Amino acid sequence: MLKKSVIKDTKILAPGILLALIIATVAKGIEESLPIHLIGASVIALFIGIIINSFYKPNASLAPGLKFTSKKILKLAIILLGSSLSIGTILNVGKLSLVVMLFTLLTCFGGGYFIGKLLGLNWKLSNLISAGTGICGGSAIAAVAPVIEAKDRDIAYAMSATFLFDIVMIVLFPIMGNWLGLSDMAYGLWAGTAVNDTSSVVAAGYAFSESAGDFATMVKLTRTLAIIPVVLGFGVINARLKQKEASLSEVEGQVEKKFNISSVFPWFILGFVAMAIINSLGIIPSNITSVIKELSKFLMIAALASIGLNTNFNEMKKSGFAPMLHGFIISALVVIVAIAVEYFMGIV
Repeated sequence: MLKKSVIKDTKILAPGILLALIIATVAKGIEESLPIHLIGASVIALFIGIIINSFYKPNASLAPGLKFTSKKILKLAIILLGSSLSIGTILNVGKLSLVVMLFTLLTCFGGGYFIGKLLGLNWKLSNLISAGTGICGGSAIAAVAPVIEAKDRDIAYAMSATFLFDIVMIVLFPIMGNWLGLSDMAYGLWAGTAVNDTSSVVAAGYAFSESAGDFATMVKLTRTLAIIPVVLGFGVINARLKQKEASLSEVEGQVEKKFNISSVFPWFILGFVAMAIINSLGIIPSNITSVIKELSKFLMIAALASIGLNTNFNEMKKSGFAPMLHGFIISALVVIVAIAVEYFMGIV
């Protein structure tokens, strides 16, 4: 009986999952064929999905698999992402980067809250943009999204906002770094804390120098660890908001829903932490770890492809220019705050 149920579920999910995997493969191929690494496969897959949705909306046979990919497989990708991190990375990078990151994160979520309010954005979209800017671009957006139950449209918009700024920064950062006369370490710290997506950090870092690129990459990986407290924090926030909704429902004479922290706790983040610890201890051979890292990246690409397929561009346009402006303001503030903290600390 159980076997028949599994086979039935597989047949239902297969078409949507297969389409997402095909798009992920195409996006990966496009990324690798580009002469200069300006855009990551995740963003390419997202845009391919959005374009397809503009001409052909997923039908009933594709919907279950796409939903499974954008929710369940996305969480699996985040868990596996932990294998790309090492607790020892923090020690290698040192306290300097942690101080700068503290200020940039406060800028993103503190400033992002007020700017989002001023621009009239819903709190989920505003915080997705802040997470993408403050932590690690698409990976952070993907990790926070299921915890706050964000809509695919908001995820796509947040990804687009952070991506567009990254493209500009890849070009401008090396120019600004030379103009400011930064050392390799100072520039690497600046790029690693102020540029969003990992691929963009790598591109901006090595465009300055090899040493700057190496340091920027280490700083970026350390930044990724901020996913853990941020996701846990949003889990608590979402739980409290649901409790308020339940109280209102009770007042209106509706059935009260009980919420507790265990029901909204992002359990997948424990898998993320476990993978980081395992990688730090060196339990898994390096060649196996590299395979897990690549699998994580590919599954993330497939998940974003499915999100794109579920995103209607016309619906995105209804949000107007405000989300893009939000992303630009927050990103610009992070760039300024990061370099200001470095100057204050004497790291130039």
